Amino acid sequence: MSALSKYLRAAGGIAAAAAMILFLLFPQRYSQSLLQGISLWAACVLPVAFPFMFLTALFTKTSLFRGISRLLSPAAERLFRVSGAGGALAVVSAFSGYPVGAKLVLEHTRRTGDKSEAFRLALLCSVSGPSFLVGSLGGAMFRSAAAGWIALLSHLAGVWLVCIPLGMRTRPDPRSAPTATEDSPLSESVMQSVLSVLCVGGFIALFSVLLQMLTDLHLLSALSAPFGRHATTAEAFFCGLLEMTSGCARLAQSPSPFSLALCVFLVTLGGACVLLQQFAYLSAAGVRCLPFLAVKAAQATLAALIAFPLSLLFGVQ
Repeated sequence: MSALSKYLRAAGGIAAAAAMILFLLFPQRYSQSLLQGISLWAACVLPVAFPFMFLTALFTKTSLFRGISRLLSPAAERLFRVSGAGGALAVVSAFSGYPVGAKLVLEHTRRTGDKSEAFRLALLCSVSGPSFLVGSLGGAMFRSAAAGWIALLSHLAGVWLVCIPLGMRTRPDPRSAPTATEDSPLSESVMQSVLSVLCVGGFIALFSVLLQMLTDLHLLSALSAPFGRHATTAEAFFCGLLEMTSGCARLAQSPSPFSLALCVFLVTLGGACVLLQQFAYLSAAGVRCLPFLAVKAAQATLAALIAFPLSLLFGVQ
């Protein structure tokens, strides 16, 4: 084990112990934060995520999906160096969002046994859906349909443009075509979807408590203080690095091209909460954490750089 890994494990242990002490000292306060996280999941995430998880799991087991995979195979191989099935999963992920894409990558890897494709496919399928970007971010937070569409286009462009050079020196495994399963597609899809959506709820509830603890300890405000008159924006951004939705909501309280670009960065990166949701699946697919994070940071930076001039051009306020 490297020295960095030892330090990270030690820091994680100290943070966990501190969180346990705070929870024991103020159980009512943090139980309330936990319930708020569960309520957020039940009201906003569960009604959207569960149907998408179930329907995409069921769809990927059909002959129609296999036909679409064969149709997309030439373009997917040429642009992203993934199989036709991988290209079809990328399309499904673009409509479904986090963490459906990560779940589909794991299922695809288990079905084909090709872990060499998993890293490229994970980055290609690591996207947010239009329901959040156009509906929640643009419509509800920025109160601008234009902001939502700029965020969606910038986000997808940042992800896909970085994925193109990733596979330049690789070739997809021709054996990576989707295969039929002997299990009952309906019952298997329901079971997988229930477990997946419960996992998402657990992470949301956990990070609701962690954000409340960091707020009570004034750590986020201390990190933001050196930014002077931009401290409020910096604090919202740091919040988003932990829990993306909360950070975007805070940034949208002062809407501007700069704040929208920061939101696009956060959505494309995902924040710690979304990243952990994804790695609940991606680690089992053989995707390594640090290289994945490095490429995600590049995607997020490019997406923000695309979003900023578009926001100026279309007058996002």
